[in-house]
Amino acid sequence: MIELGNIKVVYLLGIGGIGMSALARYFKFAGQRVSGYDKTPSPLTDELISEGIPVHFSEDQKLLPAISERDQTIVIFTPAVPESFGELIWLRANNFNIVKRSEVLGALSRGKSCLAVAGTHGKTSVTTMTAYLLKESHVDCCAFMGGISRNYGTNLLLPDNDSDKMVAEADEFDRSFLRLFPEMAVITWMDPDHLDIYGTAGNLVDAFAIFTGQIHKGGVLLYRKGVAIDKSWNKEIRYYTYSATQDADFRAVNVVVTNGAYHFDVESPLGAVKGIVLHYPGLMNVENMTAAIALALLNGVTKEEIIASVPNYKGVERRFDIRYKGKRTIYIDDYGHHPRELEATIKSVRHLYPGRKITGIFQPHLFTRTRDFADGFAESLDLLDEALVMEIYPAREEPIPGVDAGMILERMKSKSKRRCSAKDFTAILNDYQLDILLTLGAGDIDRLVNPIVHYLKEKEDV
Repeated sequence: MIELGNIKVVYLLGIGGIGMSALARYFKFAGQRVSGYDKTPSPLTDELISEGIPVHFSEDQKLLPAISERDQTIVIFTPAVPESFGELIWLRANNFNIVKRSEVLGALSRGKSCLAVAGTHGKTSVTTMTAYLLKESHVDCCAFMGGISRNYGTNLLLPDNDSDKMVAEADEFDRSFLRLFPEMAVITWMDPDHLDIYGTAGNLVDAFAIFTGQIHKGGVLLYRKGVAIDKSWNKEIRYYTYSATQDADFRAVNVVVTNGAYHFDVESPLGAVKGIVLHYPGLMNVENMTAAIALALLNGVTKEEIIASVPNYKGVERRFDIRYKGKRTIYIDDYGHHPRELEATIKSVRHLYPGRKITGIFQPHLFTRTRDFADGFAESLDLLDEALVMEIYPAREEPIPGVDAGMILERMKSKSKRRCSAKDFTAILNDYQLDILLTLGAGDIDRLVNPIVHYLKEKEDV
């Protein structure tokens, strides 16, 4: 168990990651001296630098914490940093206190009423929605989010009062969520994923069971109706279900779309919340908001506060993120990188814009995920009218022979499918009459977003 009381210097390896940058901002606010390394510059590292947090992008021992301050320094790293990385080797050789991001998040949650949101899909959206509802109410909270909230322009929220509520995204990758011992928790989905870590789907389910067992006595687990939860792991908590399509404890009902907004009510054991208006698109976001409303009600947010705040919710960057709405084309960017996520996003677009043609650009993320779910990716991408598949973003992985974009394309039944690369996407887009355009993926496809917006604006002006 790590202690943070005497820490004056915080150094982060992989500071540009979404979870790491939130920690950097937290420690900067708390008065520590914060700096870090990342492989490449990004809009997020630009923001950190502008906030007074030094970031460098090449190995430089002169920029590492001083050995003389070793006892007052903590080095935080992510699993994405390879063991062979020179800075990590030097810091270990000089006996610095080196910990994973998940350990720090667990330490920060001690002594707080932690609300942890876990699941293989949807956790960033539910985390951000929950944090928003609490923040906009008299309850308030601290929040570590896995995406940039469009309401606040950040992935970190700090309380304005003495609230002990802490909303945290609980990531199953590398078993990170097992560092958290929450008061209340959400499990959104438990589809097979991260099999490079867990080996089998059964091992992943077992990890979620352990997570359930760590919820405090008298606490709550809220889970999506249909997720198989083994309640024997924790018999001292309350269990609630939520859904937008099935009978559940917390259920969205009377859902209609009017002028692009979702209007619905939520039935619950704590009474009905009526007249909810959600302008953030996607039917899956009605369900995500239902989960957030359930957590908010269970933590004392009033129905009136919920009804007043939901219409002003603006969403999360790269989660069903409408980046451009022109006369001819609507462009949506989404982080979806699992077949189930692609299916949910594409079906939500169909529901919101019936009868329109959908063109999607997808960048697979990880060789192992592409290998394990190639059939599922093909099936989901066949829901598009036109599909473009980029080469795999490797992240932390080495190539696997025979695993590439073609592995998905050859399994697709669509007659309009194409392989593409980032360098020629503009020329390729000229071949399409774009109506609804989607970019999908968790790699560096986000770097195409602003150029695509620029391209579409120029096309509109022609």
